[in-house]
Amino acid sequence: MNWNHKIEAGQRAVVMGMGVSGRAAVAFLISKGAEVFVTDSREFTDLSEKDQLYLRENKISFEGGAHTKKFMSQGDFIVISPGVPTDLPLLDELREEGIPILGELALAAPYFTECVVAITGTNGKTTVTSLVGELLQAAEKKVFVGGNIGTPVLDYLRLGERAEFLVLELSSFQLESAGSFCPHIGILLNITPDHLDRHKNMIQYAAAKMKMFVHQKASDKAVICNDDPMCQQIKPLLNGQEKYCFGNFESGCAAKGSGREFTITIDGQIDNYSLKGTSLDSHTGLLNSQAAVLAVSLLGCEQTDIKKGLLSFAPAQHRLQHVRTVDGVDYYNDSKATNTGAVLSALASFPGNIILLAGGRDKGEEYTVLRELVSEKVKALVLFGEAAETIDLSMGNVSVSHHVSSMEDAVNKAADIANPGDIVLLAPACSSFDMFDNYCHRGDVFMENVQSLPQKSKEKAAR
Repeated sequence: MNWNHKIEAGQRAVVMGMGVSGRAAVAFLISKGAEVFVTDSREFTDLSEKDQLYLRENKISFEGGAHTKKFMSQGDFIVISPGVPTDLPLLDELREEGIPILGELALAAPYFTECVVAITGTNGKTTVTSLVGELLQAAEKKVFVGGNIGTPVLDYLRLGERAEFLVLELSSFQLESAGSFCPHIGILLNITPDHLDRHKNMIQYAAAKMKMFVHQKASDKAVICNDDPMCQQIKPLLNGQEKYCFGNFESGCAAKGSGREFTITIDGQIDNYSLKGTSLDSHTGLLNSQAAVLAVSLLGCEQTDIKKGLLSFAPAQHRLQHVRTVDGVDYYNDSKATNTGAVLSALASFPGNIILLAGGRDKGEEYTVLRELVSEKVKALVLFGEAAETIDLSMGNVSVSHHVSSMEDAVNKAADIANPGDIVLLAPACSSFDMFDNYCHRGDVFMENVQSLPQKSKEKAAR
């Protein structure tokens, strides 16, 4: 259902889920004069004291412990958080009654006056979103970076200080309920298996990603990876917008490169770039840089400013983050690698001698896709969490595996079996929710344990 309306004072809105995006939606709706109702799977007393106080002060009707049709039917429209599946039977019943079901993007879209750059894909979203923001700031543009990271976009709109450019990281969950949302530039990085426990299959997952392009106009731009097989299949389905692609030097792409070098070609002008001396000097960094630089070049940024931004860029934590070198062993935190595609990318970043720490809560993926690179580059697996046994069985006998019960045990086991020159890599291929609050919590615990490692004996270190 396409929604393209601003909120009218007095409209009744039901917000489903009082998480980060739910809280932002409630505050935004109140600022627009709506009458707000909140339904949450938790009881009122299970909410934070701050949330309880906020609901009381604003006299917001609350339903806890369950979501009922009677309560939710009070709304002129329903706002769902990204974590709420759009195909719940209750939501289908409400749709049949003519009640619109909106996500945060659908709610926000009618209020956008800025140039919007949106980034989605299975892997690399956060890096490319942050990099686009950095490159625009290097060109002295006023930028807001948010969406699936940082400040919710509804909080940005509510707080009132407007930017020239909105750079938004978007998940498949957000795009499922995006309504008429339409970015001026949409970037699709890749599509590899992820969230299949929610999307059921790759066709539905890809369809969610494609919603970013559905409402683009002829003057809007789609930037797509030419090296990704799923992206290649999707490219012919685009409808009328300008199309640009990035990929290897042999392709006919607007952005193409290999190793550390790439070029951007727009309207016959060719700009050359090198990643030497930057934090993006890797195969994955090359593709991410091509996507980001192509986007800001299409927005008119100058090459000198772009080069300055590339040099100053520092990736966020938990993304192939070097933690420490202990007795010649390098420890890397890639806790954000929550799917097999991200793990493949991480493994490809190193020549070999890897001790891979993996496991967590299964997301419905097929771990056998890791087998070839694990066989080639991984000397030992250290497995933890609910999916440990499944991963082990999927790997067969391509690598020695060790099962542990905690992150502390995982780090200690890796340190015990590592030799100088080895890489200890946390790249879990799973979600974190069986043992941790989120992937950041998991990465923090990993880093704390690595920082606590004692130096080995000289005899062990020289082995």
